Amino acid sequence: MPTLTVLGRRACTWVHGVDTLPLMPLPSFDSQGDLPEGVHPATLSEVLERFGGGTTRRRQATDSLLHVLKLARLTRCLDRFIIFGSYVTAKAEPNDVDIFLVMNESFDVDDQTGEAREMFAHKLAQERLGASVFWVSRLTSFASIDYLYRGMAD
Repeated sequence: MPTLTVLGRRACTWVHGVDTLPLMPLPSFDSQGDLPEGVHPATLSEVLERFGGGTTRRRQATDSLLHVLKLARLTRCLDRFIIFGSYVTAKAEPNDVDIFLVMNESFDVDDQTGEAREMFAHKLAQERLGASVFWVSRLTSFASIDYLYRGMAD
């Protein structure tokens, strides 16, 4: 099972396949209802316990998160699952759940079908899955970074 790590002001990262690490509890919210900046590992159970209940809207966002997670896992190419935005705040009525997927080098969006394919089309994911999903593959992101460095050096 993956581990969630809270990054920055309102983001959580889930590192696929590492759910046995010794973890510290997620920190308390600040006076504005945000988690403090930093990296805060947590289990999926902890994230669901902390953010998954309460209002109908929050429970719907949690259902969307779990469905996107299931679809992302089915690709067998998920490296990181990042949750951010109003879902990871104290806000009783989050707008939705914002998710950023980091896929491994072997991922090819053209190999995906059905709902899994829709997940990688931002607008379709929002309309049909109830989540704002952004993604990148490690292969393309590293290639882009290398390209940027070459461009700066030339």
